[in-house]
Amino acid sequence: MKFAVSREALLKPLQLVAGVVERRQTLPVLSNVLIQLEGDQLSLTGTDLEVEIIGRLTLEQAGQSGEITVPARKLVDICRSLPDGSTIEFFLEENRILVKSGRSRFTLSTLPASDFPNVEDAPGNLRFSCAQAEVKRLIERTAFAMAQQDVRYYLNGMLWEVRQDHLRVVATDGHRMAMCTRAIAVNTDDVVQAILPRKGVLELSRLLDDSSAQVEVVLSANHIRVTSVDYTFTSKLVDGKFPEYERVLPRGGNKVVIGSRLELKQAFARTAILSNEKYRGVRLLLSNGVLTIVANNPEQEEAEEQVTVDYTGESLEIGFNVSYLQDVANVISNENIKITLLDANSSALLEEPENSDSLYVVMPMRL
Repeated sequence: MKFAVSREALLKPLQLVAGVVERRQTLPVLSNVLIQLEGDQLSLTGTDLEVEIIGRLTLEQAGQSGEITVPARKLVDICRSLPDGSTIEFFLEENRILVKSGRSRFTLSTLPASDFPNVEDAPGNLRFSCAQAEVKRLIERTAFAMAQQDVRYYLNGMLWEVRQDHLRVVATDGHRMAMCTRAIAVNTDDVVQAILPRKGVLELSRLLDDSSAQVEVVLSANHIRVTSVDYTFTSKLVDGKFPEYERVLPRGGNKVVIGSRLELKQAFARTAILSNEKYRGVRLLLSNGVLTIVANNPEQEEAEEQVTVDYTGESLEIGFNVSYLQDVANVISNENIKITLLDANSSALLEEPENSDSLYVVMPMRL
């Protein structure tokens, strides 16, 4: 195998593919990246047996075809450290790969490509195509609400639900929930659900951009595959039953508050400074035209902020984890936030005032 490639063309796909590779591996080959060359088509593959990413690029001129695996981190570090605009040459010689650029030479150990695991190619039950920007928006609007290391392992991921002409994603950690629904062209008689693992969600988000370029999504019983021009992403699905999220949506809220997203975001950030570091609780005091946010901590310190809001009705006092409110304020793009409340013991529903494709539910705290 022998080929030459510019540093800039190689670095981005190499970094994205190497991002999947775990540093500590039981199988040595899993800390390697698989390099395959056919004519002028170069592909790079990384996997941790749960998630696999294949990056593809076209070389300016064809090389000698072949395939081999090389240490992922070392190759990334070498490419990063070379000067901008440099050309990198690769030569495979007797189980070693020689990497040359200018006056720099590196010899890396290799493992045979036949040792590299292949994620099984299960037949897809459901296929559809949509713009990259749609999938990226769905993930960005909801990913923050995924659990991190919950024993209810199905919460450490994101539900994808496909219905006729709609794709919905839902994430929850049991204390708050984020949901986003987009209209896409998909033909299915059933409601198809799949839970993507947390790592898969984060890696997929890194591969996508905000363009209208199409991606093909294939869902099978155990896997999801997302293919764009430059990448193929495959992930195992979480085997579990996601909670019935629609039952969590608050009903009957009669107190509707509309406030400036920026003002609320800044007020939350300031009061959070003096909230209890462990529980992060703040009290919201709602009265006509004014929302007062109060935080206390065990050192008897107190912060209070008043924000002018559009509200008329009964006054209400309710406690929340301020971090959850901040997360919602960070992902909403509208100038205003609409908050619907019922009483001090019921969850709050947060959304954009008009044409909202996203809903956020935050459970109250007893303070």
